[in-house]
Amino acid sequence: MGANSSKLEKALTELPDGERYFGLENFGNTCYANSVLQTLYFCRPFRDRVLQYATSAAAKSAEDSLLLCLAELFYQIHTHKKKTGIIAPKRFVQRLKRDNELFRSYMHQDAHEFLNYLLNECSELLEKEQVQKHKASSTLQGTNGAPPTTWVHELFQGKLVNETRCLQCETVTNREEAFYDLSLEIEQNSSLTSCLQNFSSTETLDADDKFFCDKCQCLQEAQKRMKVKMLPRILCLHLKRFKYIEQYDRMRKLMYRVVFPFELKLRNTTDDCQQADQEMALFGVVVHVGSGPNHGHYVSFVKSHGNWLYFDDENVELTDEETVQSAFGSTQEYGSCMDHGYILFYERLDAQDGS
Repeated sequence: MGANSSKLEKALTELPDGERYFGLENFGNTCYANSVLQTLYFCRPFRDRVLQYATSAAAKSAEDSLLLCLAELFYQIHTHKKKTGIIAPKRFVQRLKRDNELFRSYMHQDAHEFLNYLLNECSELLEKEQVQKHKASSTLQGTNGAPPTTWVHELFQGKLVNETRCLQCETVTNREEAFYDLSLEIEQNSSLTSCLQNFSSTETLDADDKFFCDKCQCLQEAQKRMKVKMLPRILCLHLKRFKYIEQYDRMRKLMYRVVFPFELKLRNTTDDCQQADQEMALFGVVVHVGSGPNHGHYVSFVKSHGNWLYFDDENVELTDEETVQSAFGSTQEYGSCMDHGYILFYERLDAQDGS
């Protein structure tokens, strides 16, 4: 990456001196982790909290963990003397494989599963630390005995309402659920907005899927829908590109074209949602490259100080919005395009802290 590195350094001279753009070494099919880690590093509020943790008293006294390895990796990048280069996330990958057997093989792994595991693991580790720190305090947990809220929750956790209406007595049952990301069904030649509208569309429960109504005390036909009640500061949207196709009796990749906007409002896709009118800005895209779910490659696009960059393991390049749009997908099911947006990262503009 020598020539590319010096070329990149020259191109980035006008960007802040404190920013770093490092490629990550691949340890045998670890592109799924590298692509997500790059996107999270350029998620400024997340990076800032991880760096704070890296120098905190809790980190100095903590046992070795995935969060600690992540903090060390981010700190190594952030404090590097050079602006560009390559870093080997060896300790992080070793810890990941030690903690979760799912990621131990050299088989093609799923970037969405990794993201989900990483966020849950970090929040659980932070919860444990808070509980240990305030064990004697009765004010740590709320009156409902809920676990403490961590900065992972504050950044990524939103709320859904699962609404079910009995068609016999019209009673509406609401169940609130937390989420770190939304998994969206996709269709050919569609848009992210239509995917979000379909996510919140009404579904009829009948025949073998009838709903047990507490008021009627029996199974009844009902209407069900999922509504976004509260948007998180960082909204992660997972496009469900891998699906079991019955006629082929196996998982296949859906190479559909799904157009995603650089600025998103959920006003037209949900009702009764807090922050629905607030604009969200795209800052990261994890892209799956390849024709199937069991093989392929992951890369990422990230936005840093108004510039789009392309990360492909060790390689880092400046790019543009037009190239990011190439990840929308192909208009034909078996088109030549192999690059498909898989996980989209948006940040609420009202929550941005100027970084």
